[in-house]
Amino acid sequence: MMRLPKFRYLAPRSLREVTALLAGEGPEAMVVAGGTDLYPNMKRRHQTPKTLVGLRLIDALRGVSGSAVTGLRIGPATTLSDLEELAVIREHYPGLHEAIHSISTPILRNMGTIGGNVCLDTRCNYYDQNYEWRRAIDFCMKCDGDICWVAPGSDVCLAVSSSDTAPVLCALGARLRLASRGRQRTIAAQDLCRRDGIRYLTKRPDEVLAAIELPPAGRWRSAYRKLRRREAFDFPVLGVAVNARFERGVVAEARIWLGAVSMAPVEATEAQAALRGRSLTEDAIEEAARLAYPRAKPVDNTDFTVRWRKEMTRHFVSEALRGIRPV
Repeated sequence: MMRLPKFRYLAPRSLREVTALLAGEGPEAMVVAGGTDLYPNMKRRHQTPKTLVGLRLIDALRGVSGSAVTGLRIGPATTLSDLEELAVIREHYPGLHEAIHSISTPILRNMGTIGGNVCLDTRCNYYDQNYEWRRAIDFCMKCDGDICWVAPGSDVCLAVSSSDTAPVLCALGARLRLASRGRQRTIAAQDLCRRDGIRYLTKRPDEVLAAIELPPAGRWRSAYRKLRRREAFDFPVLGVAVNARFERGVVAEARIWLGAVSMAPVEATEAQAALRGRSLTEDAIEEAARLAYPRAKPVDNTDFTVRWRKEMTRHFVSEALRGIRPV
């Protein structure tokens, strides 16, 4: 049986208290909301914080306000289940709804939060094992060791971004509000993640995700498609988020983001450009899928073979784009 390490749990009631605690405790503290990823990681000794700062009692971090016309503000401690049930997200931000619905199981979505999924730890076959297994291979670069077993010559950890919501938020053009003691800043969702499996977030340890802001839905149409072995609950080995704005049946602007193919979500810039000014015909879809294909550069650190996962990029981009085609 894997047990949690000892830690101190604090339950502040305001965002100001949270930021003060994080500033005072330093890097030995972490925030926790649902804990569906953090607690298993702590059992495997991936993270061993001395203090956990709970977010469950802070009303300001939960709930959704605004509208599809003005844009939505989502509290990061809102559970995935609560968001999944909202008609405004299902009808006007369908890509986000599809991503949320694909995460884990209903029971875990009842506990897990959108903020937790956005900030999800990167994953790797050599990292997501218990302590004894990792010790047997002398650990790895991401935790307790010095070498990346996926690419021993690499100076950077190649653990893969496995968030379903992060690529969708990038495609939607969402903005994230980060709070620290006495200060707040807002960044584009695409600027949250960096291509480093260890230091995978640009969010500082003393900052907490305070809000997720979605722009007005307007004439945008979005979709998300996910590749995994078990449809019931697995993490993605490929995620495709697409979002396009249509004017008179023609693509005025397009965004295509790939998840689970690198340490951070990847923007398929060439594929996006190929769609602008065109109707979403089969020829346009196939060209965009072909141009997105080279942007997927998976490595052998998760499920399925690398070659097949890369090939599936073409098919899943096509499927996602067909999902937003005007009727």
